[in-house]
Amino acid sequence: MFQDITIEECSKLRKQGELVLIDVRSPSEYNEASIPGSLNIPIFNDQERAEIGTLYKQVSVQAAKERGLEIVSAKLPTFIKTFAGISENKAVFCWRGGMRSKTTATVLSLMGIRVYRITGGYRAYRQYVVERLNDICYEPQSFIIHGNTGSGKTAILHKMKQNGHPVLDLEGLAGHRGSIFGGIGLKAHNQKTFDSLLLDNIHENEKFSYVLFEAESRRIGNITVPDLMMELRAKGHHISLEMTLEARVNQIIEDYKPWENIDECMRSFRKIKSRIHTPVAAEIEACLISEKYHAAVELLLTYYYDPRYSHSTSEHDEQISSIVRAANTAEATIKIEQIVNSLMERKSMEQ
Repeated sequence: MFQDITIEECSKLRKQGELVLIDVRSPSEYNEASIPGSLNIPIFNDQERAEIGTLYKQVSVQAAKERGLEIVSAKLPTFIKTFAGISENKAVFCWRGGMRSKTTATVLSLMGIRVYRITGGYRAYRQYVVERLNDICYEPQSFIIHGNTGSGKTAILHKMKQNGHPVLDLEGLAGHRGSIFGGIGLKAHNQKTFDSLLLDNIHENEKFSYVLFEAESRRIGNITVPDLMMELRAKGHHISLEMTLEARVNQIIEDYKPWENIDECMRSFRKIKSRIHTPVAAEIEACLISEKYHAAVELLLTYYYDPRYSHSTSEHDEQISSIVRAANTAEATIKIEQIVNSLMERKSMEQ
């Protein structure tokens, strides 16, 4: 017989890399939000789930069960074979730990395939994430990187992470860069996915006494950054990154690849067109149409993003602790790394 496992027990095994999680909900439910790293082996596809739901509401519970059994019976051989191909310890879950995960675990148990079933399903996991983000004691020394649009802050964070430093890439977790153009070329995450990924990243970094992240506002696209991160920002060591306009333009071109996403770029630009002085807006649009992307980006930075950045920084009562001037992200990474190492060494000696 299968064994039930709580979210807390499941989280502990996940941290140790000893458990493969399998979401047996429909593909659309899985794509909307799931436990990070889980596989999707649906017991019903979207159409089947809708059919059973209609029977449940309009006919009877029994009719829905009978149709569900009929559907499952037809796909059992393939379903079981898929699970059998996963050698690691497995835990299954559905929306609330109900019939779908129970049926899956029971059938697999009868076939000699041992699995856990997560008590409360995804709903219990979501509640766990929300509570943990509210209650977790996470107070590392934080380093917050500031800089005008195009300064390469994300690229620097990625390089710092490659070098072994603990990083929280909030834009990466959100699947959005934060600006009106921020979703171009990316898959935006919803709040549920962002929160789950953030909690996982915090757990991964708990062994470090410090963490780095970008100076984000309260909102990134449609995501709301939790109080935990805003508190870390308020208490942190603030690093202001200063790059040349040319370097910033090149960084934006590299990040956004406008030639691959020109329709999205035009749609995004037209959302802010009315906020830019009319002759300048017309010139930006003409540059985008004629594929003069460097000129378009330089105008956007000079007449739109830089003034907005100056205004937004004036709203935060934050003392800049260090200023880094660099010609490119490689040079900036080295200088920021020196600042981090120096401060952490000094703090270590003081303890």
